[in-house]
Amino acid sequence: MKILPILGIATAISLNSLPATANPTNPHEGKSLPPGIEKKYERTGELPPGWEKKLAVGKRLDRDIYGHARVVVPLDNDGLITVRIENKVVRLIQATREIVEILD
Repeated sequence: MKILPILGIATAISLNSLPATANPTNPHEGKSLPPGIEKKYERTGELPPGWEKKLAVGKRLDRDIYGHARVVVPLDNDGLITVRIENKVVRLIQATREIVEILD
């Protein structure tokens, strides 16, 4: 009988010691890019020039590039989200990352 409160306290302590992932201080933390691109991103703070060529309406946004995007308009009722990637604003379907609209 005395073990249940101890287990509850131990669980609460272990959950509180986990890192908070819902609101990280660095929005790019924990995202993975290929090693060379990751080093360049850490040095310059910019993604490589070729990433913009991958942006086209109807195509899927690369997972790594999506991981470095900042949310401008949160998810709406239609499942669309608007994100900023460096100097581009992109609307896409969040579930599939399909690009719906590209704004400069």
